[in-house]
Amino acid sequence: MLGVFDSGFGGLTILKELVKVLPNYDFVYLGDNARAPYGNRSFDSIYRYSLQAVNYLFSIGCPLVILACNTASAKALRTIQQKDLQRIAPNNRVLGIIRPLAEEIGKFTETKCAGILGTEGTIASKSYLLEIAKFWPDLHIEQEACPMLVPLVENALLEHPATEVFVREYTQKILAKNSQIDTLVLGCTHYPLLQEIFLKVLPKNIKIVSQGSIIAQKTLEYLANHSEIDARISKNGKIRFLTTDSPEFFEKGAKVFWNTQIKPESISLQ
Repeated sequence: MLGVFDSGFGGLTILKELVKVLPNYDFVYLGDNARAPYGNRSFDSIYRYSLQAVNYLFSIGCPLVILACNTASAKALRTIQQKDLQRIAPNNRVLGIIRPLAEEIGKFTETKCAGILGTEGTIASKSYLLEIAKFWPDLHIEQEACPMLVPLVENALLEHPATEVFVREYTQKILAKNSQIDTLVLGCTHYPLLQEIFLKVLPKNIKIVSQGSIIAQKTLEYLANHSEIDARISKNGKIRFLTTDSPEFFEKGAKVFWNTQIKPESISLQ
């Protein structure tokens, strides 16, 4: 199985794109809903929770785990890769979702000016700034934290007037920082559900870049280049959903992100 981990529901937008390009693969999705959101947690807590999830997914047969959470990718990925992998599972791998987008962002902007919209934790980490600078040092990047968007999405308020108000407010703030911005990155896995609202409130010349399709394509390329990992992933076209909260809670919340009915299982990471 290929493991996909998120603090809550947002990673389902990544999983959906992964399934499109890898339809024959088996996936297991783990949402740490009992401890979500991660955005306002300390570095130590996010690292500890993420490592627990990675260990669990390894234990049930996932040789590759994708941290489909911007906050976990920003605050836990590097430590897990450098400190823990060799000790707990040297033949397994953990990937994040910030670097793949950083590798591609320069291909979208013509003005070399782009903006990152994300949770407070992701923005405060400056992970996007650091990663983008490695690949595109000539780009000018602005950031804006959007603390109200995740709660609005998770409460299924996509069509509530307040949602458009906040999307408009956050986009106006970041565009005011640099009038040359022509590309906005939706740096949170919840934000693709708001893409139509972003398109509505943004000037027509602004490109919107979300992570899902980029992560999916990069994962496809990774597996093609790492046959030793690919060979260990089962391929029966099945998806298993796990949550640290109740199955009823996960099933209800996942409806916003996943179109078909699911049967989640409850597990403990303690």
